[in-house]
Amino acid sequence: MNSSETVPEPAGVSDPGDRPATPQPLYWSVRRELWENRSIYVAPILVAIVVLFGFLVSTIGLPERRREVLLLDPAQARAAIEAPYDMAAIMLILTAFIVGVFYCLDALYGERRDRSILFWKSLPVSDLTTLLSKATIPLVVLPLITFAIVVVTQLVMMLWTSVLLISQGMSPASTWTYVPLFQNAFILLYGLAAIALWHAPIYGWALLVSGWARRATFLCAVVPFLAIGFFEKITFGTSYFASMLRDRLMGFAPKAFVFQMHSVDCPQLTPGAYLSSPGLWLGLIAAAVFVVIAIRLRRYRGPL
Repeated sequence: MNSSETVPEPAGVSDPGDRPATPQPLYWSVRRELWENRSIYVAPILVAIVVLFGFLVSTIGLPERRREVLLLDPAQARAAIEAPYDMAAIMLILTAFIVGVFYCLDALYGERRDRSILFWKSLPVSDLTTLLSKATIPLVVLPLITFAIVVVTQLVMMLWTSVLLISQGMSPASTWTYVPLFQNAFILLYGLAAIALWHAPIYGWALLVSGWARRATFLCAVVPFLAIGFFEKITFGTSYFASMLRDRLMGFAPKAFVFQMHSVDCPQLTPGAYLSSPGLWLGLIAAAVFVVIAIRLRRYRGPL
Protein backbone atom coordinates (compact mmCIF):
# COMPACT_ATOMS: atom_id res chain seq x y z
CA MET A 1 0.00 0.00 0.00
CA ASN A 2 1.23 3.45 -0.87
CA SER A 3 2.29 5.30 2.26
CA SER A 4 0.91 8.53 0.82
CA GLU A 5 -2.64 7.20 0.89
CA THR A 6 -4.87 8.66 3.58
CA VAL A 7 -6.36 6.18 6.00
CA PRO A 8 -9.98 7.13 6.68
CA GLU A 9 -10.91 7.78 10.31
CA PRO A 10 -13.37 5.41 11.99
CA ALA A 11 -16.91 6.63 12.19
CA GLY A 12 -17.66 8.71 15.27
CA VAL A 13 -14.01 9.69 15.90
CA SER A 14 -13.39 13.40 15.55
CA ASP A 15 -10.20 15.36 15.18
CA PRO A 16 -8.81 16.36 18.60
CA GLY A 17 -8.43 19.86 17.22
CA ASP A 18 -12.20 20.08 16.85
CA ARG A 19 -12.86 19.43 20.54
CA PRO A 20 -13.93 22.38 22.68
CA ALA A 21 -11.31 24.05 24.80
CA THR A 22 -10.98 22.99 28.40
CA PRO A 23 -12.76 25.39 30.75
CA GLN A 24 -10.67 27.67 32.94
CA PRO A 25 -9.19 25.99 36.04
CA LEU A 26 -10.37 28.87 38.26
CA TYR A 27 -13.99 28.36 37.21
CA TRP A 28 -13.93 24.64 37.94
CA SER A 29 -12.03 25.20 41.17
CA VAL A 30 -14.83 27.48 42.36
CA ARG A 31 -17.37 24.88 41.30
CA ARG A 32 -15.44 22.30 43.29
CA GLU A 33 -15.67 24.47 46.42
CA LEU A 34 -19.43 24.74 45.99
CA TRP A 35 -19.77 20.99 45.51
CA GLU A 36 -17.69 20.15 48.56
CA ASN A 37 -19.02 22.88 50.89
CA ARG A 38 -22.79 22.90 50.69
CA SER A 39 -23.02 24.98 53.86
CA ILE A 40 -22.11 27.97 51.68
CA TYR A 41 -25.69 28.10 50.44
CA VAL A 42 -27.51 25.68 52.77
CA ALA A 43 -26.83 27.71 55.95
CA PRO A 44 -28.24 31.01 54.56
CA ILE A 45 -31.29 29.17 53.21
CA LEU A 46 -31.98 27.58 56.60
CA VAL A 47 -31.62 30.94 58.34
CA ALA A 48 -34.00 32.48 55.79
CA ILE A 49 -36.57 29.76 56.55
CA VAL A 50 -36.28 30.47 60.28
CA VAL A 51 -36.62 34.21 59.65
CA LEU A 52 -39.71 33.66 57.53
CA PHE A 53 -41.27 31.44 60.19
CA GLY A 54 -40.59 34.05 62.87
CA PHE A 55 -42.03 36.76 60.66
CA LEU A 56 -45.11 34.64 59.99
CA VAL A 57 -45.74 34.34 63.72
CA SER A 58 -45.12 38.06 64.28
CA THR A 59 -47.77 39.04 61.72
CA ILE A 60 -50.57 37.92 64.05
CA GLY A 61 -52.49 41.13 64.68
CA LEU A 62 -50.54 42.98 61.98
CA PRO A 63 -53.52 44.93 60.51
CA GLU A 64 -54.31 46.54 63.89
CA ARG A 65 -50.68 47.48 64.45
CA ARG A 66 -50.41 48.88 60.94
CA ARG A 67 -53.35 51.22 61.55
CA GLU A 68 -51.57 52.58 64.62
CA VAL A 69 -48.26 52.92 62.80
CA LEU A 70 -49.81 54.92 59.97
CA LEU A 71 -50.86 57.55 62.51
CA LEU A 72 -47.21 58.34 63.25
CA ASP A 73 -45.08 60.81 61.30
CA PRO A 74 -43.62 59.44 58.03
CA ALA A 75 -40.10 58.84 59.41
CA GLN A 76 -41.35 56.84 62.39
CA ALA A 77 -43.86 54.97 60.23
CA ARG A 78 -41.16 53.96 57.79
CA ALA A 79 -38.83 52.83 60.59
CA ALA A 80 -41.57 50.67 62.12
CA ILE A 81 -42.69 49.12 58.83
CA GLU A 82 -39.17 48.53 57.52
CA ALA A 83 -37.76 47.09 60.77
CA PRO A 84 -38.62 43.38 60.08
CA TYR A 85 -37.14 43.58 56.60
CA ASP A 86 -33.95 45.21 57.87
CA MET A 87 -33.68 42.59 60.61
CA ALA A 88 -34.04 39.77 58.05
CA ALA A 89 -31.26 41.28 55.94
CA ILE A 90 -28.99 41.76 58.96
CA MET A 91 -29.49 38.16 60.10
CA LEU A 92 -28.62 36.79 56.65
CA ILE A 93 -25.60 39.09 56.24
CA LEU A 94 -24.31 38.02 59.66
CA THR A 95 -24.84 34.38 58.68
CA ALA A 96 -22.86 34.89 55.48
CA PHE A 97 -19.98 36.43 57.45
CA ILE A 98 -19.88 33.54 59.92
CA VAL A 99 -20.08 30.96 57.11
CA GLY A 100 -17.30 32.77 55.24
CA VAL A 101 -14.95 32.83 58.24
CA PHE A 102 -15.45 29.15 59.12
CA TYR A 103 -15.19 28.16 55.46
CA CYS A 104 -11.82 29.91 55.19
CA LEU A 105 -10.60 28.36 58.44
CA ASP A 106 -11.29 24.89 57.02
CA ALA A 107 -10.41 25.57 53.37
CA LEU A 108 -6.77 24.44 53.56
CA TYR A 109 -6.83 22.65 56.91
CA GLY A 110 -9.57 20.26 55.79
CA GLU A 111 -7.72 18.98 52.75
CA ARG A 112 -4.60 18.43 54.86
CA ARG A 113 -6.60 16.67 57.57
CA ASP A 114 -8.30 14.17 55.24
CA ARG A 115 -5.14 13.92 53.07
CA SER A 116 -7.08 14.86 49.93
CA ILE A 117 -4.39 17.48 49.32
CA LEU A 118 -2.29 14.68 47.78
CA PHE A 119 -4.95 14.16 45.13
CA TRP A 120 -5.62 17.84 44.45
CA LYS A 121 -1.92 18.59 44.09
CA SER A 122 -1.64 15.87 41.46
CA LEU A 123 -4.01 17.82 39.21
CA PRO A 124 -2.74 20.50 36.80
CA VAL A 125 -4.05 23.32 39.00
CA SER A 126 -1.58 25.73 40.58
CA ASP A 127 -1.58 26.73 44.23
CA LEU A 128 -2.33 30.28 43.12
CA THR A 129 -5.48 29.18 41.29
CA THR A 130 -6.55 27.06 44.25
CA LEU A 131 -6.16 29.92 46.75
CA LEU A 132 -7.88 32.40 44.45
CA SER A 133 -10.83 30.04 44.08
CA LYS A 134 -11.08 29.70 47.85
CA ALA A 135 -10.84 33.46 48.36
CA THR A 136 -13.54 33.96 45.72
CA ILE A 137 -16.10 32.15 47.89
CA PRO A 138 -16.34 34.72 50.74
CA LEU A 139 -15.54 37.73 48.56
CA VAL A 140 -17.82 37.05 45.58
CA VAL A 141 -19.93 33.90 45.81
CA LEU A 142 -21.30 34.31 49.34
CA PRO A 143 -22.32 37.97 48.81
CA LEU A 144 -24.18 37.01 45.62
CA ILE A 145 -25.91 34.09 47.32
CA THR A 146 -26.83 36.31 50.26
CA PHE A 147 -28.16 38.99 47.93
CA ALA A 148 -30.45 36.52 46.15
CA ILE A 149 -31.72 34.97 49.39
CA VAL A 150 -32.36 38.35 51.06
CA VAL A 151 -34.30 39.65 48.06
CA VAL A 152 -36.43 36.50 47.85
CA THR A 153 -37.01 36.51 51.62
CA GLN A 154 -38.09 40.13 51.69
CA LEU A 155 -40.32 39.63 48.66
CA VAL A 156 -42.09 36.72 50.38
CA MET A 157 -42.51 38.86 53.51
CA MET A 158 -44.00 41.72 51.50
CA LEU A 159 -46.39 39.46 49.63
CA TRP A 160 -47.58 37.82 52.85
CA THR A 161 -48.07 41.23 54.47
CA SER A 162 -50.05 42.42 51.45
CA VAL A 163 -52.32 39.36 51.62
CA LEU A 164 -53.00 39.96 55.32
CA LEU A 165 -53.79 43.64 54.83
CA ILE A 166 -56.06 43.00 51.84
CA SER A 167 -57.92 40.31 53.79
CA GLN A 168 -58.74 42.96 56.41
CA GLY A 169 -59.87 45.52 53.86
CA MET A 170 -56.68 47.60 54.07
CA SER A 171 -54.44 48.78 51.25
CA PRO A 172 -50.97 47.20 51.05
CA ALA A 173 -49.61 50.41 49.55
CA SER A 174 -47.96 51.42 52.84
CA THR A 175 -45.72 48.35 52.70
CA TRP A 176 -44.63 48.86 49.11
CA THR A 177 -44.16 52.61 49.63
CA TYR A 178 -42.03 52.45 52.76
CA VAL A 179 -40.14 49.32 51.67
CA PRO A 180 -39.07 50.02 48.06
CA LEU A 181 -37.91 46.56 47.03
CA PHE A 182 -35.90 47.45 43.93
CA GLN A 183 -34.20 50.46 45.51
CA ASN A 184 -33.39 48.42 48.60
CA ALA A 185 -32.02 45.62 46.42
CA PHE A 186 -29.53 48.02 44.82
CA ILE A 187 -28.50 49.36 48.24
CA LEU A 188 -28.14 45.78 49.50
CA LEU A 189 -25.89 44.78 46.60
CA TYR A 190 -23.71 47.83 47.16
CA GLY A 191 -23.59 47.14 50.88
CA LEU A 192 -22.64 43.48 50.41
CA ALA A 193 -19.78 44.47 48.11
CA ALA A 194 -18.58 47.08 50.62
CA ILE A 195 -18.75 44.56 53.49
CA ALA A 196 -16.92 41.85 51.53
CA LEU A 197 -14.03 44.16 50.62
CA TRP A 198 -13.83 45.57 54.15
CA HIS A 199 -13.71 42.06 55.63
CA ALA A 200 -11.16 40.81 53.07
CA PRO A 201 -8.23 40.81 55.56
CA ILE A 202 -10.32 38.73 57.99
CA TYR A 203 -10.87 36.09 55.31
CA GLY A 204 -7.23 36.29 54.24
CA TRP A 205 -6.05 35.77 57.82
CA ALA A 206 -8.39 32.79 58.19
CA LEU A 207 -6.95 31.23 55.01
CA LEU A 208 -3.42 31.76 56.29
CA VAL A 209 -4.24 30.09 59.61
CA SER A 210 -5.99 27.26 57.76
CA GLY A 211 -2.79 26.53 55.85
CA TRP A 212 -0.53 26.80 58.90
CA ALA A 213 -2.36 25.36 61.93
CA ARG A 214 -2.16 21.67 62.77
CA ARG A 215 -5.32 21.72 64.91
CA ALA A 216 -7.90 24.09 66.47
CA THR A 217 -7.86 26.60 63.62
CA PHE A 218 -10.45 28.86 65.26
CA LEU A 219 -8.39 29.22 68.43
CA CYS A 220 -5.21 29.79 66.42
CA ALA A 221 -6.94 32.58 64.52
CA VAL A 222 -8.56 34.32 67.50
CA VAL A 223 -6.23 33.84 70.49
CA PRO A 224 -3.34 36.02 69.16
CA PHE A 225 -5.67 39.02 68.79
CA LEU A 226 -7.17 38.48 72.23
CA ALA A 227 -3.69 38.21 73.72
CA ILE A 228 -2.53 41.44 72.08
CA GLY A 229 -5.68 43.26 73.23
CA PHE A 230 -5.33 42.05 76.84
CA PHE A 231 -1.60 42.82 76.87
CA GLU A 232 -2.20 46.40 75.70
CA LYS A 233 -5.00 46.94 78.21
CA ILE A 234 -3.06 45.53 81.17
CA THR A 235 0.27 47.13 80.28
CA PHE A 236 -0.68 50.55 78.95
CA GLY A 237 -4.30 50.90 80.01
CA THR A 238 -5.37 51.66 76.44
CA SER A 239 -7.54 49.82 73.94
CA TYR A 240 -6.34 51.04 70.55
CA PHE A 241 -5.94 47.50 69.23
CA ALA A 242 -9.48 46.56 70.26
CA SER A 243 -10.76 49.72 68.55
CA MET A 244 -8.89 48.74 65.39
CA LEU A 245 -10.49 45.29 65.43
CA ARG A 246 -13.92 46.84 66.03
CA ASP A 247 -13.38 49.17 63.08
CA ARG A 248 -12.38 46.22 60.89
CA LEU A 249 -15.61 44.45 61.75
CA MET A 250 -18.07 47.36 61.52
CA GLY A 251 -16.17 50.38 60.22
CA PHE A 252 -17.45 50.03 56.66
CA ALA A 253 -20.87 51.54 57.45
CA PRO A 254 -19.95 55.19 58.18
CA LYS A 255 -17.66 55.21 55.14
CA ALA A 256 -20.00 53.53 52.64
CA PHE A 257 -23.25 55.21 53.78
CA VAL A 258 -24.59 58.43 55.21
CA PHE A 259 -27.54 57.81 57.52
CA GLN A 260 -29.94 60.72 57.93
CA MET A 261 -31.83 60.70 61.19
CA HIS A 262 -35.56 61.47 61.13
CA SER A 263 -35.71 61.09 57.35
CA VAL A 264 -37.91 58.89 55.17
CA ASP A 265 -35.19 58.69 52.54
CA CYS A 266 -32.99 55.62 52.13
CA PRO A 267 -29.37 55.84 53.31
CA GLN A 268 -27.23 57.89 50.99
CA LEU A 269 -24.52 55.89 49.24
CA THR A 270 -21.01 57.35 49.40
CA PRO A 271 -18.82 55.11 47.23
CA GLY A 272 -16.28 57.90 46.74
CA ALA A 273 -15.61 58.26 50.45
CA TYR A 274 -15.54 54.49 50.84
CA LEU A 275 -13.09 53.86 47.98
CA SER A 276 -10.82 56.69 49.17
CA SER A 277 -10.70 55.34 52.73
CA PRO A 278 -7.17 54.35 53.78
CA GLY A 279 -8.62 51.60 55.94
CA LEU A 280 -10.06 49.87 52.87
CA TRP A 281 -6.79 49.81 50.95
CA LEU A 282 -4.66 48.89 53.94
CA GLY A 283 -7.04 46.01 54.56
CA LEU A 284 -6.85 44.85 50.93
CA ILE A 285 -3.04 44.99 51.05
CA ALA A 286 -3.06 42.93 54.25
CA ALA A 287 -5.47 40.45 52.64
CA ALA A 288 -3.18 40.10 49.61
CA VAL A 289 -0.17 39.46 51.88
CA PHE A 290 -2.09 36.83 53.84
CA VAL A 291 -3.16 35.06 50.64
CA VAL A 292 0.41 35.08 49.28
CA ILE A 293 1.66 33.51 52.52
CA ALA A 294 -1.16 30.95 52.37
CA ILE A 295 -0.08 30.04 48.82
CA ARG A 296 3.45 29.41 50.03
CA LEU A 297 2.16 27.33 52.94
CA ARG A 298 0.04 25.16 50.68
CA ARG A 299 2.99 24.64 48.37
CA TYR A 300 5.22 23.20 51.08
CA ARG A 301 2.80 21.88 53.71
CA GLY A 302 1.86 18.22 53.47
CA PRO A 303 -1.01 16.27 54.98
CA LEU A 304 -1.40 16.12 58.75
